[in-house]
Amino acid sequence: MTSQIVNHVSECFIKPPPNLQNHSNQPIHLTPFELLVLNIGYIQNGLLFAKPENQNFSIVVFLNNLQHALSATLTHFYPLAARLATQKQENPPSYVICIDPKNSPGVKFIYATTTATINDILTSTYLSPLVHSLFDLSDAINHDGHTLPLLSIQVTELIDGVFVGVSLNHVVADGTTFWHFMATWSEIFMLTERDSYLISRPPVYKRCDPIINLPFTHHEQFTQRLGPTNLLKERFFHFTSNSVSSLKAKANAECNTTKISSLQAVSALLWRCMTRARHLPHDAKTVCRIVINNRPRVDPPLLGWAALRLHEAENHNDSMVKSFVESWIKSPVIYQESGRFDPGVAHVSNSPKFDMYGCEFGLGKALAVRSGSTNKKDGRMIMYPGREGGGSMDVEVCLLPEYMVEFECDEELTSALKII
Repeated sequence: MTSQIVNHVSECFIKPPPNLQNHSNQPIHLTPFELLVLNIGYIQNGLLFAKPENQNFSIVVFLNNLQHALSATLTHFYPLAARLATQKQENPPSYVICIDPKNSPGVKFIYATTTATINDILTSTYLSPLVHSLFDLSDAINHDGHTLPLLSIQVTELIDGVFVGVSLNHVVADGTTFWHFMATWSEIFMLTERDSYLISRPPVYKRCDPIINLPFTHHEQFTQRLGPTNLLKERFFHFTSNSVSSLKAKANAECNTTKISSLQAVSALLWRCMTRARHLPHDAKTVCRIVINNRPRVDPPLLGWAALRLHEAENHNDSMVKSFVESWIKSPVIYQESGRFDPGVAHVSNSPKFDMYGCEFGLGKALAVRSGSTNKKDGRMIMYPGREGGGSMDVEVCLLPEYMVEFECDEELTSALKII
């Protein structure tokens, strides 16, 4: 495929309607789980749509409707239109980072065009470099939310399609919140009367977070920027619902249990294949990290061998969450990217349980979900639901080229992918 250029045509900033900005302007203080990720990149996910066959489709009308619905959505997700702020004082010493709803221009909204087609994105064996250019803020870290938007949306018009790329600061949202926001935006877009601000699942902002004083006097003491990882190969692997069911049944049978989930079974398979492809020494330690949602693990709750080891993450419960928080508050630490990835680590993120394909924006079911360039390292596995549903999965695997060559030919992997 020849290199395709993405041209930015226009940009603006979107805020909630002035007459509906009735939320509190008080700072929102951050939890340890939010402060931990100040050094990593924004969440970047996007949806690829085909242009309607209807000749009356107008990109101008579509963009206007998107912006109007976005403004209405921000009445519910108002922190996304804010900025980060640091409150400092010398006596007594204090360094507090929070979300400041005041003095922000709002959410950035970009319209871009390209001569690329849907097939340029879907038919490439490895993720096309074009996809990375469909997102904004690819070089930003979450701490940059002090001066950059916490949410930036880039709508790119292809020759035969539309790509809605969303970059969202990981301090103010995780994957659950990301797709909740997307579903709400799509829901409001689909309303006949977009001035109706009643939604089916409003977000909850009842928080009682302690004000956490960080042991710093300047952000340079803890911020870190790593250069882009251009050497990675990124490839999608599709597991049918039958393949996932087979892997789950096999893992549970081998471990004499019924508790291993589909996600754990697929992750375990990929972890084994990745370990073989990396040719680690036989005595080397290998680790698989899975990002989990703490909401249902606290009390009261808020709204193969390898597979068995992954299942042990289920023991992460209320007492462990609270113990971590108490320990972190006593001795705060900010993640450093250089310390989070090494040749023996596989890292699983995202979830096939997110209803990504339910976000249609009047264009019908998306053709595909794609992610940007942020937070991608050797050994990263990003989970998505399969487009056909039914428990199928798509997994984006990021590996160095020499590892990818062997990984994609692994016999255990290819056998699983052949199950229809």
